[in-house]
Amino acid sequence: MRTLAGVPDQELAFAALEPEASDRFQLLRRQLGVSAFGLNLIVLEPRQRGRIHAHERQEEVYLVLEGVLTLGVEGEEHVLERGQLVRVAPPVRRQLVNRGPGRLVLLALGGEGEHHGRDGHAWQAWSEGGHGRPPADVPLPGDLPEHDVA
Repeated sequence: MRTLAGVPDQELAFAALEPEASDRFQLLRRQLGVSAFGLNLIVLEPRQRGRIHAHERQEEVYLVLEGVLTLGVEGEEHVLERGQLVRVAPPVRRQLVNRGPGRLVLLALGGEGEHHGRDGHAWQAWSEGGHGRPPADVPLPGDLPEHDVA
């Protein structure tokens, strides 16, 4: 098994957003091997729309990366622009619509169950070993020196 800096392949995966591809969906979850939540890039050309749908257990968050999303929620429309997000609860029917003159690109994240936050560990330096400490107990590092900025 090949490793990168001691990290097994299955623990580190990379992908690139491909909004220029001809597919409406880029299945990022599959590309990255994510198992805890859904993650897709959705591209809708002008006048395209998705299915009216809902979920049994999965809540979804949509982040608009480009264009304007018209989100139908139980027949009522909401408009979200670049940089805006919305969370939709599982049983709520929704539809993604591109009413704009340009392309709509959004990131869709979905998951179910309770989030278990605050499970992180932090270190002040790469040379530190052990289990780490709670992130709040480790001070934020200083800014990079001027000569280290690309």
